[in-house]
Amino acid sequence: MHYVYILKSKKQDLLYIGRTINLIKRFKAHNLGLSKYTKKYLPWKLVYLEGCANEEDAKDREAKIKQFGKVYKQLKRRIWRSLKS
Repeated sequence: MHYVYILKSKKQDLLYIGRTINLIKRFKAHNLGLSKYTKKYLPWKLVYLEGCANEEDAKDREAKIKQFGKVYKQLKRRIWRSLKS
């Protein structure tokens, strides 16, 4: 299973979009500062997760979300609403 995930920094209102095969290992790496893009915004919490059957679908979904168009805006709105409740 391949995963597309979104993390939220507990330090700032910042979201990070990524993909992985091993979600637990990747999440730990983010929170241990092993990712150069996320280490300055530690700690992180997982706020969104999608499972994909294959790597190609995961790559495509990650790219669609990262385009910061309508898909990203809708997803971001859902995440912020759920964090408020």
